[in-house]
Order: sequence, then structure tokens, then C-alpha cells
Amino acid sequence: MTQLASTHPDRDVASTSRMLSGRRAVIAAVAGNTLEWYDFAVYGFFALTLAKLFFPAGDATTSLLLTVATFGVGFIMRPVGALVLGTLADRRGRKLALSLTILLMALGTAMIGFAPTYATAGAWAPAIIVLARLIQGFSAGGEIGGATAFLVEHAPPERPGLYASWQQASQAGALLLGSLTGALLTSLLPQADLEAWGWRIPFLIGLLIAPVGLYIRFRVSETDAFKAILRETLGQHRTAVLAGFGITIAWTVCTYFFLVTMPTYAVRQLGVPQSASLLANSIGLVLIVILAPVFGGWSDKVGRRPIMLVAAFGLLVLCWPLLFWLSTHPGVVNLILAQIVFAVLIAAFSGPAPAAMAELYPPAMRSTGLSIAYNLAVTIFGGFAPFITTWLILQTGSSLAPAWYVMLAAAISLITLLASGSLLRAPFGR
Repeated sequence: MTQLASTHPDRDVASTSRMLSGRRAVIAAVAGNTLEWYDFAVYGFFALTLAKLFFPAGDATTSLLLTVATFGVGFIMRPVGALVLGTLADRRGRKLALSLTILLMALGTAMIGFAPTYATAGAWAPAIIVLARLIQGFSAGGEIGGATAFLVEHAPPERPGLYASWQQASQAGALLLGSLTGALLTSLLPQADLEAWGWRIPFLIGLLIAPVGLYIRFRVSETDAFKAILRETLGQHRTAVLAGFGITIAWTVCTYFFLVTMPTYAVRQLGVPQSASLLANSIGLVLIVILAPVFGGWSDKVGRRPIMLVAAFGLLVLCWPLLFWLSTHPGVVNLILAQIVFAVLIAAFSGPAPAAMAELYPPAMRSTGLSIAYNLAVTIFGGFAPFITTWLILQTGSSLAPAWYVMLAAAISLITLLASGSLLRAPFGR
């Protein structure tokens, strides 16, 4: 007797269709997210050059403080973007909101890439940079919630952690792209050429975000969870928002110190050449791109909370000793080793984090709730991490001062994870 290949052909077709839809969703979210975060973060890798060109203040430290403060200005608009674009994503669909974030980020990036310097335009030059960062911040505010909801809602029932982990992997990929671009330019171009025109190249590359991102995202279908949406108010999920806020603190502070500020820290505090510091940073970012999905997938089997607890504890107890070791034994090899340790811990925390946060909310308000919790924490703690750590070093005279800020962030997230066990163990359906 001939055996049928399947007794449920309709079910098999539906399963195949869902799998293909899920893969397209990952590609769309990752590609758009990578381009979006590249545009937002590349500013940080060229802080030393931008300080000279747009914020001349008589001494290098003050210029750098003004530059990293402007980096933080972008985060002021992120809660606003989270509320406006997150609500748009929950009411009008993930695709529309994510496409709008692409266009706004491209606008802000173009403004920086074509901005006249202080020598040409005077005070108008830093004003243009500040406005561009505000636009970029508004755009970035809506990206994390919409993209994470998009990934979780397209994931197979047993794999939301793996799918959502691509949120962090794509962010690390964006930082890696920016770090490698910076390493290449600073090693190939003389300082004079870098300051004359070379610094514009990474921003102009970032303009690819508009056509590429829009093309990919418009080719993906809207999520089923959104089509069946039932509106709820944010007031019903305050505890979940607080939990998401607390979880994000270690994630954002570690990202912006170890993966964005560290190259500048290594140059100024450790005496490492800029190209070498960016290369070490890139090695750490490669590890996060690889390991974030690994830890995300593992969290589907053992749970998000245990992995994140170990990672937060590791960041808390290892940050000061490793920075102390670097300050007493500076060098490229030691910097790379330290970056590897931090990268593994960050990947272990941030790989499961997007799914853990998405599962705090029902589909009807997932994008809004996640965006608000994430972006409030990023605005208060992460966006100004470069400024705060630079200011702490200036005030204390100690290169180890940033360790205390990172340890505070890790402690808050650790306490949040311990206190939010029931929320994280009983996630909403997708």
C-alpha cells in the first residue's frame, strides 16, 4: 500500500507558510534594525573628530564633553518617539511604524553627513547636529518596540527567544559596522583628511537605510497578532513597564559604555591607538552578533531569567577588576581580552532580554509598552552614559570611575530580575 506523505496537507501548507513568513520577518527586522542603529550609533565612534569640528571649546576635554552630551541629546526624544511610534505600531500596524522610523533616521543622518562645520557656519553647525540627533532619537524610540514585537509575533511557538534575540544581534551588527568603518578610515586616512572630509563617509553610507530598509520591510506581511488586536490601556500594565525599565538599565549602560564609548576611553585613558581600539571593539561586537542568538535560543529551553541573572551578576562583579587590570596593564591585547569577557556577558544578558520584555505585554500593547519601558531607561541611563562616564573621570581623576556607573546599572537590573520572577515566568501569549 502506498503511504500518504501527510494526512494533513492543509496543516503542512500553513506550517510551511508560517516558517517562510517568519524567516522573511527576521530578515526584514534585522536588515532594517542594523541600518537604523548604524546611523544612530556611528556618531559615537567619531566623537573625537566631531568634537574638533563642531564643538571647539578651547580644550579637548570640554569639546569632548559637549560632543558626548549631544550624543545623549538624541535620547531625550526617544520616549516621545516610543509613545508616538509605538502607539502607531499597535493601532495601524508594525509595517507602517517601522517604515516611518527608517525615513526619519535617514533624514537625521543626512543632516549630519552634509552639515557645515563650526569653521564654516559658526553656531549654526552644532545647532544642526543637535536637531539631527533629536530627529534620530525620535526615530530610534519607535524601532525597538516595533521590531521586537514584529519578531516575536512571527516566531514559531517554541522559538520566540531565538527570534527576538536577533534584535540584539542586529544592534551589535550595526555597532560592528560602525566600528569597522571607523577602524578602516582612521587607519587609512591621515588625520587632516579625516577631519576635512573622511568623517562624512560613514554618515553618507548610512543613507542606504532609506531605499534598502523600505524595500525589505514593505515586502513582509503584517503580523497575525496585530490583525486580531484588542486595545488596552497602558495603565493596566504599570508593573510590566517597571520590570522592562529595570531590565533595560544594565543592557543599555553596558552597550553604550563597552561598545560605543570604549574606543574613546581606550585612546584617552589607556593610550591605545584609535584604529587599534576600534578593532578591539569590533572583535567584541562580532562575538555579540554570534552569541546573542545562541543565548536567545538557549533561553527558549531553560528560561530567560536564569541566563540573565548570571550575566547581570557577572557584569556586577567583574567590571571593576577588569577595568583596574586594564588601567594597570594597558595594551591592545589586554583590551581585546577584556572586550571578549564583556561581550560574552552582554550577549548573555541582551540575547534573551528582548523576548523577556516582549512577553511582559499582550499583543494589543506590546510595541507601546516595550518601547516606553526600553526608551525611558535608555534616555535616563544609557544615552548619557558617554557623558556621565567622561564627566566622572574628569571629576574624580580616576580612570576607574566608569566602573561604578556600570556596576550600579547591573545591580538595578539584577534586583529587578529577582523581584520580577512571577512576571517573567508567566508571559503573555504571542
